Amino acid sequence: MAGRMQDKVAIITGGGTGIGRASAERLAAEGAHVVICGRRPEPLAHTLAAIHANGGSAESVALDVSDLDAYTAVIADVATRHQRLDVLVNNAMSIGYTSILDTPIEDWRRDFRVNMEAVFVGTREALRVMMPKKRGSIINISSLNGVRAMPNMSSYSASKAALIQFSAVAAMEAAASGVRVNSIAPGQIATDAVVNFSKAHAAAAERITATIPMGRSGEPTELGNAVLYLASDESTFTTGICLYVDGGKAAQLYIPM
Repeated sequence: MAGRMQDKVAIITGGGTGIGRASAERLAAEGAHVVICGRRPEPLAHTLAAIHANGGSAESVALDVSDLDAYTAVIADVATRHQRLDVLVNNAMSIGYTSILDTPIEDWRRDFRVNMEAVFVGTREALRVMMPKKRGSIINISSLNGVRAMPNMSSYSASKAALIQFSAVAAMEAAASGVRVNSIAPGQIATDAVVNFSKAHAAAAERITATIPMGRSGEPTELGNAVLYLASDESTFTTGICLYVDGGKAAQLYIPM
């Protein structure tokens, strides 16, 4: 299975569903050996089976990225066993939805531990592997909520904003070694959670979709394509960016007419 990722090794957290699964399938289809990580065995098994059914190479690892020591160990183990680590996609996330007044500090810390501390640890450990070899790509999945404000999402938005700036700093520190660090800010993507919400709240979903300049939600495969670009040698002069995959939403000045 020759392709743009032939013989490369990639780790993807939150790889069992949604954006993580689409990214894993896309990289595997281009020849990468993909290590998919997640908390729940069943989605990991389904993703693994789909990749294998299409002739791809993959393995799964049970991992809660909020266990920072466990995450560190996974990266070290993969790099040791395969003698390389070419791509890390920090995709696992935690999302709270309460007002600032109603947000317990424990919930705030949970979002930061998953969305930022785990990304910091994963990026640091991947850089330790990649920088001496002078190659590699780290892709941190942020969110449109990291650059635009919504009520009731303070911990999620703040952690995703921090992720974007952290990725830029990491890119500057790694640039001279040839290792690239970028972030992606997805807008509304038709993951299972979004599809289920749309079925249960059709009118609200239509109103939300109507505000997207392209008039539709993105597909997980479109995020997978963005991850593939940043993971592959097609983006060897691209580092420190935040790539918006949002149907034009971040650029929009919305004025009801």
